[in-house]
Amino acid sequence: MSTDTPGGLRPVTAPKTPDSHGSDKTGGAPATAETTSAAAKGTERRVLSRLPLPERTFVLDALRAETVGGVLLLVAAIAALLWANTPLRESYETVRDFHIGPSSLGLDLSLQHWAADGLLAIFFFVAGIELKRELVAGELRDPKAAALPVVAALCGMIAPALVYVVINTTSGGSLDGWAVPTATDIAFALAVLAVIGTSLPSALRAFLLTLAVVDDLFAILIIAVFFTSDLNFAALGGAVAGLVLFWFLLRQNVRGWYVYVPLALAIWGLMYNSGVHATIAGVAMGLMLRCTRREGEEHSPGEHIEHQVRPLSAGFAVPMFALFSAGVAVSGGAMRDVFTQPETLGVVLGLVVGKTVGIFGGTWLTARFTRAKLNEDLAWADLFAVSALAGIGFTVSLLIGELAFEGDARLTDEVKAAVLAGSLIAALLATVLLKLRVRKYQAMVEAEERDDDLSGIPDVYEVDDPEHHRRLADIYERKAAEHRRRAEETGAARTNGDRPA
Repeated sequence: MSTDTPGGLRPVTAPKTPDSHGSDKTGGAPATAETTSAAAKGTERRVLSRLPLPERTFVLDALRAETVGGVLLLVAAIAALLWANTPLRESYETVRDFHIGPSSLGLDLSLQHWAADGLLAIFFFVAGIELKRELVAGELRDPKAAALPVVAALCGMIAPALVYVVINTTSGGSLDGWAVPTATDIAFALAVLAVIGTSLPSALRAFLLTLAVVDDLFAILIIAVFFTSDLNFAALGGAVAGLVLFWFLLRQNVRGWYVYVPLALAIWGLMYNSGVHATIAGVAMGLMLRCTRREGEEHSPGEHIEHQVRPLSAGFAVPMFALFSAGVAVSGGAMRDVFTQPETLGVVLGLVVGKTVGIFGGTWLTARFTRAKLNEDLAWADLFAVSALAGIGFTVSLLIGELAFEGDARLTDEVKAAVLAGSLIAALLATVLLKLRVRKYQAMVEAEERDDDLSGIPDVYEVDDPEHHRRLADIYERKAAEHRRRAEETGAARTNGDRPA
């Protein structure tokens, strides 16, 4: 059995299965010609192998929350489009541009601005916790396992940027939007899966989730490096001092939301006024949380806080950002411009072509040069379909679009329309590709979830556990005894029924 982490490239070791308490046991079968051959074969690296049980449980829990948030995000985006393309359009613009906040603190912002800089800081706070967990307790802690998602995500950002740059260089367009098509929206992608009724095997879902985490990391770096305006060093110094205090209080095990929430708001306000994008404050605080468990802890502080904050992020912050950012006019002329203007065409092709080719190509090349083999239950067509699904870029793409073309309202709206169009095309392409393999996925998911021995652990994780087979034997023996009893009763009833009265 493989012990690979999500999408990782790791040598297969001796079979291990979780016992009833979730611990691992190493099979102790005597060496034979078959086991020796299997051991030799086990040194091969596998791409997208089955997840270890604890990682599978974590991934499934995380994706359930992301899926719910993705559906709400989809609803908010549709509501914004309807609101902005009806006679109520003026009211949409009025609400979106309504200013609120203390001007004395430099925070007299429009609702759209509050959503982009304020609410998305919560989203990036959760992203920071996810990244920290991956770095210290997840796949990214092992360089070998991290190679695949990191290379795939990096290629999945470089290729869209290159597509955009080539199109705009040859057509005389603006290069400012090169980063717009580089981001993947995991929540929106999972919402598409929920809508089309396709459940991916856990290995593919884990690959998509880890890919999105690494994608978020690079997006954060892009925002921090390329979209930082003139710096206010006094405010930046105050934000850094606040982050140091935040870190110190965490290390002293100080508890209480009434301590951290006001401090976080102060750090966010200072970061906003410093010229560095305010969402960076959320990322920094998320990365400071401890995401490893100590003895006696059921959850680490980072996991606990993420569990509490994620519903606010996925259920309110991101949908509200979509409501105030996705409302663009979608007329025949506007959609025609999306496919004729170099900036918008670069975004569309970057998402649809660049993302797919980049992620698939990066994964294939990594496997090729590391001599890794694909999980025998999957095909490269499955990876291509997931790569197409990763072309759905929404939340971060819309944010970068606003930052890239700030001050040009017309081009900003056109780029937003391009993000919507590209994401829609990517979703339709992925839907077709995934539906072609839906029966295979259903069979794999069913096999992953089967628990015939009623132990609470999927049977695929217990095939080398003698107790698993003893439990199955007991169950089958009880069933056999019950059927023998019924056979005797049925035979007796027939015999009595055949006797003459």
